[in-house]
Amino acid sequence: MRRFTSPLSFVNRRHAQLALACAVVFGSSAFAQGAAQGAIKIGLITDKVGPAKPYAEPVAAGAVFAVARLNAAGGVLGRKLELLVEDDQGRPDISATAARKLVDAGATFILSVSLTPATQQAQTVTLESQTPHLTPSNSGDTLTTQIQNPNFWQTGPLGSTQIATLLAYSADKKYKKVALITDNSDLGQLTTRYFRAGLEKSGAQVVAEEVVPRGSTTAEPQMQKLRAASPEAIFLTGLLTPENALMLRAYRQLGMKQPLLGTYNFSVPQTAVVAKGLLDGVVYVDAFDPAKPEAKRFIDAFKADTGQEPYNLNGYGYDGVMLAADAIKRAGGTDKAKVREAMQATKGFIGVMGAVGSSYGFADGKRTGFDPNGMVVRVYEGDKPGRVVHTGAR
Repeated sequence: MRRFTSPLSFVNRRHAQLALACAVVFGSSAFAQGAAQGAIKIGLITDKVGPAKPYAEPVAAGAVFAVARLNAAGGVLGRKLELLVEDDQGRPDISATAARKLVDAGATFILSVSLTPATQQAQTVTLESQTPHLTPSNSGDTLTTQIQNPNFWQTGPLGSTQIATLLAYSADKKYKKVALITDNSDLGQLTTRYFRAGLEKSGAQVVAEEVVPRGSTTAEPQMQKLRAASPEAIFLTGLLTPENALMLRAYRQLGMKQPLLGTYNFSVPQTAVVAKGLLDGVVYVDAFDPAKPEAKRFIDAFKADTGQEPYNLNGYGYDGVMLAADAIKRAGGTDKAKVREAMQATKGFIGVMGAVGSSYGFADGKRTGFDPNGMVVRVYEGDKPGRVVHTGAR
């Protein structure tokens, strides 16, 4: 187990040096202080090498940043935070073992930022050990329902919320004839079915639907078929970044002009790298509103400390640590039962993520805490995420 780690391929050298400096502080002198003062241990299960890496690494970087900020301000209840990191490689069979290691190491609270099936498996350990457990970024709709775990919460926006938000934008634009293009991944196919059902329910007609298989070298044949159907807008519902880039390249090469509406995948940092030069004007759903005052302060602090503009995904990890720290503070210590009660009582917690005016909370015993109307729709300006053009799923 590593005491504190620098995640990330997405951070620049200065950011990596900051995280490394945190590792040295928390791994040596601060740990010596923690031994005397009782450092509060927070566990983090991430994916450093598996399929969730493009998502998990930036989220983990946000958690690293949050711990550094809290410790610089004196910690929580006068005690330093100690971050314990385990890599589950995005695999359910490893995630439970990772959770067990963190529990055995004395973690008061565990954050999971890996794939949904892996996070689901980690719950078996946190349920048995009654350890507070939060995923700040997972979007799986069944994470809080398949296992009845009162120690587990989810503050990542549900996949259904993301889809509903983009559909609400489409309805506002009054698109009546639309096309869908996706990849052949299981999640891409599932997402497409949800979009199709939502569009048809709203009265829109799906005039064409195409699939770009994993490993393709071009998406031009599929895009030609979409063009022939003359849709008013095209939904990019795939979840595989390389295939999404092929779709965008074909769209540009064919001189198509229909509006492009993308899933949350288009907000992932890797997309701007793989699809460089192809993103201008693409509309996509996001949970990060740079106009939100809390987001602005986060951006300024992140840039001041790292010399780099933060990614939206960094905000999830930051909020996750801050929510855990807030619950521990309100619990008055690290008693797990009291921390669980405090976490469940969370309401009106305004984080970095979410639209202006949105907040986290677990009202009426719910364990999903992201505001259903907290998503936004943004548009790429060049290769950079740009302005918000729609808010909420209504």
